[in-house]
Amino acid sequence: MEFLQHLSIAAHNPGVSTGRQWVSTSSSIESRSPVNGSLIGTVGVAGRDAYDTAIATAHQAFLTWRTWPAPKRGEVVRRIGEALRANKDALGKLVSYEMGKSLQEGWGEVQEMIDICDLAVGMSRQLHGLTMHSERAAHRMYEQWHPLGIVGIISAFNFPVAVWSWNAMIAWVCGDVCVWKPSEKTPLSAIACQRIAAGVFEEMGVPEGVSVLVAGGQDVGQWLAADHRVPLVSATGSTRMGKAVGTAVATRLGRSLLELGGNNAIIVTENADLDIAIRAAVFGAVGTAGQRCTTTRRLIVHESIYNAVRDRLRAAYAHLRIGDPLDAANHVGPLIDQAAVASYSDAVAAVAAAGGVPVVSPGVLSGAGYESGCYVKPCIFEARNDMDIVQRETFAPILYLIPYKTLAEAIAFQNDVPQGLSSSIMTLNLREAERFLSAAGSDCGIANVNIGTSGAEIGGAFGGEKETGGGRESGSDAWKAYMRRQTNTINYDTQLPLAQGIKFDL
Repeated sequence: MEFLQHLSIAAHNPGVSTGRQWVSTSSSIESRSPVNGSLIGTVGVAGRDAYDTAIATAHQAFLTWRTWPAPKRGEVVRRIGEALRANKDALGKLVSYEMGKSLQEGWGEVQEMIDICDLAVGMSRQLHGLTMHSERAAHRMYEQWHPLGIVGIISAFNFPVAVWSWNAMIAWVCGDVCVWKPSEKTPLSAIACQRIAAGVFEEMGVPEGVSVLVAGGQDVGQWLAADHRVPLVSATGSTRMGKAVGTAVATRLGRSLLELGGNNAIIVTENADLDIAIRAAVFGAVGTAGQRCTTTRRLIVHESIYNAVRDRLRAAYAHLRIGDPLDAANHVGPLIDQAAVASYSDAVAAVAAAGGVPVVSPGVLSGAGYESGCYVKPCIFEARNDMDIVQRETFAPILYLIPYKTLAEAIAFQNDVPQGLSSSIMTLNLREAERFLSAAGSDCGIANVNIGTSGAEIGGAFGGEKETGGGRESGSDAWKAYMRRQTNTINYDTQLPLAQGIKFDL
């Protein structure tokens, strides 16, 4: 395929890179497309020696990179954004083919990388601290922010490149270096990004080791989490994985930035614009075949409009086209692999056993065009919020339809799950909207009005509460997670007064 050649993706690819240098390894993993089951290529897997060498190279690079002025580092990131623009078509197709998301979403993911580059360039001139008045005469107090060092990035398959860029672009302008452990399910997309960045770094004289790629499985993530040389580990994935990473990092008193599971709901009140509500619910539930942390999994609908919403959803789902994501006419691509299909089937069986009533029937698709066995039907079940399966996140296009009587009850349903990432309310009533956004409303890190749970912009801090992990990435002041704060006091007097008026005379 032309996009593989354009991105220099070969049949066999080294899986360890410190920038311009690529290291061959003895073992490898396969990348197979869920689109058709075809082998795209193989990627070398890092052993412990290769990992340690890569970390050592990253540390040496940091000693130089931290001395570059932040705006100069921002210029490097700006150039990466330009390179991504030049490769958007090919990289978007690779993301779509390797992960299975629709081509529009593949291109959208690369656009998100471009956008974060633009945001990070602006941040590079605004890494500001505060000044404070000292209680002592002839003293000045202020704070400044310094880079941390090595940032470990563990990314998930569903956004194989964008989440890396959220971390890496901001970490780089902050003066950090990055070691990226991509998902073993989508390693070729990561290799393509590393090659794009490496070309820019070589042109601009960036030290070897500022961008490190270490492909592999769970063991590589465990090494990063336990490594005292890595002061910050940013991990995106399941709550189970995040708890393991967070525990390992906390044991050594390091920092973790966790972006974990979501169980997101849209509340549809009797005052909603149903045209907007239905459109938001359908995209939120079936986009990326339900494999987003921000996927809409619960639709909490006022009882007075419940039947109308249910009927409109059934009609909308009848128009969904499922198939090859590289065909722009299709809305829904495959799940990532057979394990994901099994998880879908298990969840369908569980909700049916608990008394859930199908509104749109589930199913695993087979036959022409579905040879990989990874295609499933987006489905809808009438359910109760307290069902065990509804309380859990299933990475698949399953939507639970739940009626409510009062707004207080709807908000209670919305909050009564272990996760706390994204939430939405559909209403044209100002009081309902403000109540949802108040301290007594949604307990999620993201709360929206008249837009869905999915599709966050990079300008705001992204992340959630409870079992979502509490991390914040991307916009606002999320850059502070990648730096250390230092408070400075300067005495420019000839005396040495002590704070709190303490006397200490010799």
